[in-house]
Amino acid sequence: MIKITLPDGSIKEFEKGTTPMEVAKSISEGLARNVISAKFNATTVETTTPLNTDGDLVLYTWKDNEGKKAFWHSTSHVMAQAIQDLYPGAKLTIGPAIERGFYYDIDFGDQKISESDFKKIEDRMLEIARGKHDFQMREVSKQEALDFYKKESNPFKVELIENLEDGDITFCDHDTFTDLCRGGHIPNTGIIKAVKLMNVAGAYWRGDENNPQLTRVYGISFPKQKELKEYLEFLEEAKKRDHRKLGKELELFTFSQKVGQGLPLWLPKGAALRERLENFLKKAQKRAGYEMVVSPHIGSKELYVTSGHYAKYGEDSFQPISTPNEGEEFMLKPMNCPHHCEMYNASSWSYRDLPKRFAEFGTVYRYEQSGELHGLTRVRGFTQDDAHIFCMPEQLDEEFKKVIDLTLYVFSSLGFEDFTAQVSLRDPENKEKYIGSDDVWEKAESAIINAANEKGLNYVVETGEAAFYGPKLDFMVKDALGRSWQLGTIQVDYNLPERFDLTYKGSDNESHRPVMIHRAPFGSMERFIAILLEHTGGNFPLWLMPEQAIILSLSEKYEKYSQKVLSLLENHEIRALVDNRNETIGKKIREAEMNKYPYMLIVGEQEANDGTISVRKHSEGDLGTMKIEDFANLINTEINSTLKPFKTEV
Repeated sequence: MIKITLPDGSIKEFEKGTTPMEVAKSISEGLARNVISAKFNATTVETTTPLNTDGDLVLYTWKDNEGKKAFWHSTSHVMAQAIQDLYPGAKLTIGPAIERGFYYDIDFGDQKISESDFKKIEDRMLEIARGKHDFQMREVSKQEALDFYKKESNPFKVELIENLEDGDITFCDHDTFTDLCRGGHIPNTGIIKAVKLMNVAGAYWRGDENNPQLTRVYGISFPKQKELKEYLEFLEEAKKRDHRKLGKELELFTFSQKVGQGLPLWLPKGAALRERLENFLKKAQKRAGYEMVVSPHIGSKELYVTSGHYAKYGEDSFQPISTPNEGEEFMLKPMNCPHHCEMYNASSWSYRDLPKRFAEFGTVYRYEQSGELHGLTRVRGFTQDDAHIFCMPEQLDEEFKKVIDLTLYVFSSLGFEDFTAQVSLRDPENKEKYIGSDDVWEKAESAIINAANEKGLNYVVETGEAAFYGPKLDFMVKDALGRSWQLGTIQVDYNLPERFDLTYKGSDNESHRPVMIHRAPFGSMERFIAILLEHTGGNFPLWLMPEQAIILSLSEKYEKYSQKVLSLLENHEIRALVDNRNETIGKKIREAEMNKYPYMLIVGEQEANDGTISVRKHSEGDLGTMKIEDFANLINTEINSTLKPFKTEV
C-alpha cells in the first residue's frame, strides 16, 4: 500500500500502482468527471500515471490554472495533427501552453498559411477531438527518438533530442499522431469541445534571429462552446480598452520610428496626466517622510560593475558609451539604486539620522528586443517612481509595513481594489543566480513574510521569482476585465549596502551596515498608465482626468457666457474647456461622450439669463440645471470620495 496526501492534509491509503484518476474516483464520481490533470510530489503527471510511492497529490480541473495548462497543451497536439494532415511535410518544433491558449512553431516549407485557412484547420481539430482519443505517454530510447524524426526529415526535433539524456525521452501518442513531449495532458481529446485559431506570426527557431524563421500558429480551446463565445466577447472588449488605441484617441502619447522603437513621446495631455500622478505620489511621500532627489541619465560603467547590474544585465543591455578619454566608459542608467547608494555615501550618518528615504521619478533605459516591445507596457526608456530607504536592521519591519501602507493607498485612490500579493523568494536549488549569503537572504525573506502577515495581506509565495539581490513583495492587481497585472514592488536588500560599503554610526559609536528597501508603487509611469487606461477604459478617476468638464454652447451667441463659466470653474480649480464650434448640440454631445469628458455643461439662452448650466454626466445622462457653485460642490464631493489624504500612523 502507498499513502497519498491530499491538499487538505488528509491521507488515504491505496494499492501501489493506483492512478490519479482512480484516487479522484475514490473521492467522488463528480470529481473524477472533472479532473483533467494532476501533480504528484510537485511533478506534473498524467491522470493515468501509476503512483508507486508515498507522496502529495494535487488534482486539477478546468477551473485551475494547471488544468487549463494541460488542456491547452493537449490541444496544441491536436492542432499539430490537424496541420500535418492538411499540410503534408510541415515540420513541427515546439507547442507549449501559454497564459491564454497555446501555440505551435512550425516550418511549412514552401507552403503558406493565413487566417483564411483557420476554418478548415479548426474543423479538422474538432473532428479529431470527437474521436475521444486517449493521450498516452511512452518512454523511448534516444536512438529510437532520433530514428523517428530523422525518418520524418525533421531537423528541429532531432536537435532537441540530441540535447536530451537517454532515459529522459518520452513520446505522446493519440489517434495516429506522435509527438516528442514531456507530459502533462488531459485524459482524452473528447474533452475539447471548442477551438479557435487566433493568429499567425513569425518566430525564429529557439528565439535566435540567426536560425530559420518558423510560422507560429496561436490558438485557444475550451470544454464548452459557451466559454469560447464569452472569451471572444472578452477579446472584443479588450480591443476597445487597448491602451495603444485609447492613448491615440485621447492624445496622450505617440511613438516615432525616427525617435526609435520603444521610446514613447508624451503629448501635452499625457504629460499633464503624468504630472498629476507624480504630484499625487509626491504629496503622499512627503507626508511619509521621503526626500526627493535627482540623478543623471547616465553613469560610469564602474558604478554598475560595483552594483552587480553590469554582470547580470550588461550583455543584454545598451552597450557602454565611450568618451574621447581612453578607458572612460558610461552607460545609460538601467537602475536608479546605485546612484542613490552613492547619494547616501556622500554624507556620514548616525543611527539618529535613520531611516533616510530618497525618492526619485528617475528615467532608466533597458534594451528590449524589438519583437518584445508592446505599447507602453514594454519599452526601452521608462520612468520609475523609485525610492530607496536606508534603515537600521531593527527598523526594517516597521519601514516595510509603512511602504505597504503607501502602496495600498495608491491602489485605492486609483480604483484597484482587487489584488493579491506575491512574496517572491529565491530558488534554493539554484543559488548561483543570486548575490549574497544564506544568512542575509533568510533575514530578508523572513522580514517580508512577517510584514505581509501583520498587514493581513492575501498573499502567495513564489519560489525562484526574487530579484538577484533580494526577495520582494509584488502586488498582482486584477483589472476590470479580470486580467492580472504586476503593479508595485517592495524589495529588501542586504547586498547593495555591502557592495557600496554603506555605513552608519550606531549608539555604540561603532560602524554598522544599514538595510536597504527598494520600492515603486507604480512600478513605472509608462506601464502603470497603460494598465490604468485598460482598467478604466480611459474613464480615469475624476481627479486625474485631463479635463473634468467641457462647456457646450448651443450657438456662437453664447460664447461670452461660455467663457464666463470657464473662468468661474477655473476659480474652483476645475479643469474645463469650451466647445464653441458651429455644430449641432447633438453632435457636440456625441463627440464629448466619445472623448470621455466626465461632465458636459450645456449653455444657451435660458442658462445665460439665469446664470446656470445644464449638466450631463458621461454615460449617465442629464443631471438637470444647477448653479456653478453647486456644480463645483458636486465635483469636489466626487473627488473627495476617491482621493483621500494619505495618513501616516502616529
